[in-house]
Amino acid sequence: MAIPKNKISTSTRRAQTIALAFAAFTAAAVLIGCGTKDVASDAIPPAGGIQPTENSTALIADGKQVFRFDTMGDEQLWTDKLRLHEVVEKNVDPTTALKIGLKVDAEVLPAGLLGKVDLKSPATTVALLKMNAIVGIQAEVDANNHITKIGVTCALCHSTVDNSVMPGIGHRQDGWPNRDLNVGAIIALSPAVSADKKAVYNSWGPGKYDPRYNQDGKNTPLVIPPAYGLADIQNETYTAEGPISYWNAYVAVTQMGAHGNFSDPRLGIDIKNAPDLVSSKLDALRAYQHSLPAPSAPAGSFDAGRAERGRLLFDRACASCHVGGAGTDNNNGTLHMPAETGVDGAYAARTANKAYRTTPLRALWQHPPYFHDGSAATLADVVTHYNRVRTLDLKADQQLDLVEYLKSR
Repeated sequence: MAIPKNKISTSTRRAQTIALAFAAFTAAAVLIGCGTKDVASDAIPPAGGIQPTENSTALIADGKQVFRFDTMGDEQLWTDKLRLHEVVEKNVDPTTALKIGLKVDAEVLPAGLLGKVDLKSPATTVALLKMNAIVGIQAEVDANNHITKIGVTCALCHSTVDNSVMPGIGHRQDGWPNRDLNVGAIIALSPAVSADKKAVYNSWGPGKYDPRYNQDGKNTPLVIPPAYGLADIQNETYTAEGPISYWNAYVAVTQMGAHGNFSDPRLGIDIKNAPDLVSSKLDALRAYQHSLPAPSAPAGSFDAGRAERGRLLFDRACASCHVGGAGTDNNNGTLHMPAETGVDGAYAARTANKAYRTTPLRALWQHPPYFHDGSAATLADVVTHYNRVRTLDLKADQQLDLVEYLKSR
């Protein structure tokens, strides 16, 4: 989470979750235009010294545990500094929790429980936390049912549920962006956050997060991206500053206050904490994230005939940037200046590369809105945008065909 910069590097911190690292910006689900800016390979920092390794079953299993349940000590932020354990215990009932986008794992709920409890009582939230039922939140509850510690994991932003029991309650879907989650509103609940910062956090809205706010004080939130379909992607973020473990470490240390190391001279960041409690988790976390496939479009969710015609249009008009199976020319080191894509450049200006990558297209049916800032509400809006900006000269029927193809991806 974006927290005051002077709280980032205290040596008393224990490692924070890597969740929102990847959370605010690992990959997008939008079409990015076709201007180019080449980036030398040495411009991208190493992933915290962790090099790619064979993704063994055991490593993936370890990463799943990290992704779902490992706070890596971030309770010191959420509990000790933000005091959210007090807020949750007193004021957050299950109905409120669901309204701000928190999800409940139905697989751990005793049969018939929801019909027996008061969903308007914060005590029920405490009970759900005690049984480890709220996705992405870990809590310790004492014998008197008081929350003594609370922290978050990667799953908070990058998992949702299938709503099989009711909206917000169902089976976990790891890697799916939680576009219902109002991260800013959660932070703003803290009594330790000043009124002016609460206003910024509350301005983000559901499904958005600003991973630079605590660094430069500016406010251009991004849509929370999916954490699936990343195995063939070189740089998972909107602006391609580094690979997945780089970004996991970035957020762990600079956003979540992790007790670890992160350095990027391009951003003027050089944080060292001993012991480093972050780097040892990056390998397994990456392996699990890379193991998550993009979900296929549901049967009947798109017009197959139109989609086939749209594929031909895509190959003609879009495939020069959305290259090959990975769907991005950034695998070849290419970036695109904002003016060349017609998208807002305010966020890019705050980053090391000052440009955007071409976004891989994966499971577009599943996670609107589109573009890094969510400015395209639908795929039709995306196609309309690029038809104008790239002068594609697509007629109305052709635009519809292209939309159906994108829905099939």
